[in-house]
Amino acid sequence: MTTIQTLKPHISLNVRNVQESIAFYRKLFGIEPSKVRTGYAKFDVQNPPLNLAMNQAATNETRSKLSHLGIQVATTEDVLAVKAQWEAAGLPTRDEMRTSCCYAVQDKTWVTDPDGNQWEVFVVLEDGLPENQSAVCCGTDASQLVQLGSGACAVK
Repeated sequence: MTTIQTLKPHISLNVRNVQESIAFYRKLFGIEPSKVRTGYAKFDVQNPPLNLAMNQAATNETRSKLSHLGIQVATTEDVLAVKAQWEAAGLPTRDEMRTSCCYAVQDKTWVTDPDGNQWEVFVVLEDGLPENQSAVCCGTDASQLVQLGSGACAVK
């Protein structure tokens, strides 16, 4: 079995108001967000290690506030190694290589659990893209997206 260098777990939440959520998580973690864009924010927590992203979305009782879950790894080779493990275990995967997501360029692969929760394993290849270069929301079916004025997106 290949050794995979995992960096940290990833949780992406759908939130009603990104600015209110930033204020809450700033207090909760005692740190500033590492990235803020229109309708999007990310906290890169070191202790405990966590990549927490928030996408502004219309939420209601019938729709989960969870966007998706993931594991950040160190290299594309790690992504491909996890993909091979998932496929060997009989899980269908979906790849997004060199995709613009969460204001970064990433290589990733996805699986979906029996309840429809999406899990990604990903590596960040280039970070800090401007708002007009990142109109795709991670793990979201394009039919569920609403474009915001800046080119960012939110989930319907």
